[in-house]
Amino acid sequence: MNKVQPIKIAILAMGGEGGGVLADWIVDLGEANGYIAQTTSVPGVAQRTGATIYYVEMYPRAQAEADGGHPVLALMPLPGDVDVVLASELMEAGRAVQRGLVTPDRTTLVASTHRVYAIAEKIAMGDGRADTANLLAHAQRAAKRLVRFDMAQVAEESGSVISAVLFGALAGTGVLPFSRAQFEATIERGGVGVKASLKAFGAGFGRANAEDDKEVAAPAAAPETQPAAASDPQVRALLARIAGDFPASARFVLTEGVRRLVDYQDPDYAGLYLQRLAHLYAQPGGNDAQLLSETARHLALWMSYEDTIRVAELKTRSSRFERVSSEVHVQKDQLLAINEFMHPRLQEICETMPAGLGRWLARSGWPRRLVERLTCKGRVVATSSLPGFLMLYTLSGMKRWRRSTLRYQLEVGRIEDWLARIVRIAAINPQLATEVAQCQRLVKGYGDTHERGLGNYETLMAAIERAGARIAPAAVRELRDAALADERGDKLQVALERLGFGETAATATRGAALAVGEAA
Repeated sequence: MNKVQPIKIAILAMGGEGGGVLADWIVDLGEANGYIAQTTSVPGVAQRTGATIYYVEMYPRAQAEADGGHPVLALMPLPGDVDVVLASELMEAGRAVQRGLVTPDRTTLVASTHRVYAIAEKIAMGDGRADTANLLAHAQRAAKRLVRFDMAQVAEESGSVISAVLFGALAGTGVLPFSRAQFEATIERGGVGVKASLKAFGAGFGRANAEDDKEVAAPAAAPETQPAAASDPQVRALLARIAGDFPASARFVLTEGVRRLVDYQDPDYAGLYLQRLAHLYAQPGGNDAQLLSETARHLALWMSYEDTIRVAELKTRSSRFERVSSEVHVQKDQLLAINEFMHPRLQEICETMPAGLGRWLARSGWPRRLVERLTCKGRVVATSSLPGFLMLYTLSGMKRWRRSTLRYQLEVGRIEDWLARIVRIAAINPQLATEVAQCQRLVKGYGDTHERGLGNYETLMAAIERAGARIAPAAVRELRDAALADERGDKLQVALERLGFGETAATATRGAALAVGEAA
């Protein structure tokens, strides 16, 4: 005799996605249709340690009465003992698989294929993103049935939240013993945002049933487009220079580089970008197509380094307020508050000043200690308030004087050293020069992230300088990958020892504070 088991449903959702509402809907659905239902939750910390797990168990009331008692329902899901897993984001589906909540003999997995990158993915020195194709492949193998599509997009198009789409997809699977009408009646009983929720529910229901959603189609390649005609005569002159002075293979990257640097600073700064690349192109080996394109790409990134001025500019752009408003679905009668945690170190303050004044403050006595004391705790700035916005907007306006700052002088010196090294190596081995150009990937971000990346970069450059032409391109690639894998530089040091460059491992790299004091 088979004993009746509860229906067991695990929901993995992040803050603001309505995971609690979804769990309550499922409980209400069961209780309104002859089931005893219970929900519990285990909170996470958004994408830092995983989403909140909501767990629902439902047991037929008639069966409980026939048994002469009340069922004991579990408080949390157990590996290998879950019927349905609902994941509001693809990485959460992967975590459910990793925890053993998804099994091929039992579990229906309903997951959104969009990504909200985890903190570990964002702070990686290189590309720390998990591979979407691998996540989908693991989910497909682990589940008895996998229903997946971009539910965030469907929710946005429906003017609702992802929980309503998940509820519709759950209904569309047919795995629960309830009709579509019973699902929709549950939403109506909630009485809040019913119209939008029903629209999202219907879209999710349809996508779960769509035959073409059984396989995830590869994204179509974006059609190649020509850059739009520029209205500014200086920008038009830059684009004409690209078309006339550089090979076709590098023009797309150069155009994007110019666009980025005009936005970052001005057309004259973008002209300096082209001047530097023209010098490389005219040198022996500099006409190598891959070398020119890679140097152009990484030079644009380096020249648009993130200083305090750039951060303030990005945080006060109207497009950012529009994006945040869209993400949190601000209604016309609602106010949006955005709080920024600002913690500038002495180094960033010195680097934002004119070069001479910045050096003086970095080397001073009591003025330096006073600034450190005033900035040791950081502060919260509400950019949605007039005082907070004006403070950052004023700082962003300092970009007209960026070329006089200490940070600009430091970065120019580093960039010129990097380009000079590329030119020297290109005359001997363009492939090796290309690998050196790609080492710019280590120099990114601002604050501590920038300082650690710069330390790894300088350690790697010291190894290349010491080795000379005898170092192979593959060795540089291996060392760069090791540096990107560990921001502290431990893996880079191990790789240096393994490849025979151990004498460079002890090379003291300039910390940012030391660089401030040494720059002349």
